[in-house]
Amino acid sequence: MLKSFQTIALLILSNSFMTMAWYGHLKFGQMSWFNKLGMFGIILVSWGIALFEYCFQVLANRIGYKSLGGPFSLVELKVIQEVITLLVFVTFSLLFFKTEAIRWNHLAGFACLVMAVYFIFRY
Repeated sequence: MLKSFQTIALLILSNSFMTMAWYGHLKFGQMSWFNKLGMFGIILVSWGIALFEYCFQVLANRIGYKSLGGPFSLVELKVIQEVITLLVFVTFSLLFFKTEAIRWNHLAGFACLVMAVYFIFRY
């Protein structure tokens, strides 16, 4: 049970860094110092943030993978990661991008992903 929680916590951390690396620069663009970097500088900053994502992602997968003593199969790890990515992204977009809205079709798509988790974990 502990490995399950560790895996999920690390995946949340990992996805938080990745969301910041992928989409944070869009918000950082409102800061004058960031705009002075140019595209190559922005890419380097994003890669620097993504490095932490990879560290946490690899650790989460190693702790969580069944063949290495964890509780999850490879497919289960992937589906958990996708749902966490979605939850982190929605939270990030609502907190940092106030102009974005979640509509009914987004919620329907999210529900389909949650159903995927149900079917993946059903034996």
